[in-house]
Amino acid sequence: MDKIQGQKFSFDDFFTKGQFQIQEERLAVAQSKKDLTIGLPNDSGLTETRVPLVPNSIRSLIGCGYSVIVESGAGLKSNFTDNDFAEAGAEIKYSRKEVLGAHFVIKMSPPSLDDLDDMPGNQTLLSPLHIPRLSKEILESIARKKIVALAMEYLKTERGDFPVVRILSEIAGMYAIIKAGELLSSTNGSRGILLGGISGVPPAKIVILGAGVVGEYAAKTAIGFGASLRIFDNDIHKLMRLQTNVGRQLHTSSINPVYLAYQLTSADVVIGAIHSKTGRSPIIVTEDMVSNMKEGSIIMDISIDQGGCFETSQMTTIDKPTFIKHGVIHYCVPNIASQVPRTSSIGISNTLTPIIVNMGESLSIEDLLYNNQGLRNGCYAFKGHITNEYLARRFDMKYTNLDLVLTSGM
Repeated sequence: MDKIQGQKFSFDDFFTKGQFQIQEERLAVAQSKKDLTIGLPNDSGLTETRVPLVPNSIRSLIGCGYSVIVESGAGLKSNFTDNDFAEAGAEIKYSRKEVLGAHFVIKMSPPSLDDLDDMPGNQTLLSPLHIPRLSKEILESIARKKIVALAMEYLKTERGDFPVVRILSEIAGMYAIIKAGELLSSTNGSRGILLGGISGVPPAKIVILGAGVVGEYAAKTAIGFGASLRIFDNDIHKLMRLQTNVGRQLHTSSINPVYLAYQLTSADVVIGAIHSKTGRSPIIVTEDMVSNMKEGSIIMDISIDQGGCFETSQMTTIDKPTFIKHGVIHYCVPNIASQVPRTSSIGISNTLTPIIVNMGESLSIEDLLYNNQGLRNGCYAFKGHITNEYLARRFDMKYTNLDLVLTSGM
């Protein structure tokens, strides 16, 4: 008989008691899901109408063990009431500061200095970046508060896609054509043209810059209206894929400045849909090209949230969406999908929910970023470090490689 920890065991009992059986592995979890509070502030001002998580998604997250707090009125412009969120299991708060104090804050508009003043720091922030509106003061405040800041438009999947950009691009592509048709009417100071024309009258001519998702869905919608199309992109494979997805032969071209300038002189609508994977969108159309366009023609710069691909573009808002330069009407609303807020909110929510679930299953934000290259691509600030090289150069701030930070434990 042997004594172990004051108890008597026979040799046979020692092994049958399970002392040497394989035990379940236990990992130290830095923060349980219930400890991870997700905050949804009310961003439904004049320039934003969407909410990043809808009640159905919140119901799923609550079921997974998360805690969600929502500022009162956050979903009203998307036709989701406070009661809808409460029934899904979220806690409704009337204090914006309390919501901005959550561990994980999700916003549909970029953070303002007032928002950052109300945030205690050492949190994770997921929001659009909107480069034209970004200032050095905002970046400095994010760094000073050691916030882990993720830009929605730069999040990637394992396949290399941009999931948030994709879902919003589908909406933007379709809505851009619908809005362009509206702007072409004489009541908006344009030339009074019907997109599809009629018998004996030619249709409107639409030039699309970029054969990505926006370009594809804009092309499909324009074809449905009967418009005449010209599509430009330097990626021949994208042009081939677009034609395959549309199911018909289209007038396509690489971006040759001379030929592009020629096509622009007779265009009724020009849609800019050039997306950058890391920083600002390249300028494809110069001011000189714009000045040679027809008076009353329309520019729809869907790339404006990344700076725009027209030299004459300036960011506008939903309440004042257009301005005129060189006789050309410019529509440069960065959150164009906000014009259909309920559809946009559901699409964004469906995209973000799996990402949030993965966050809760990781030991920490460091662990999540280390193991998820697509998420790292969207991280532009990490606990006091600016980790996006383009932003660091633009605002003359110190750049720190995120991979280096994660591996060194800085």
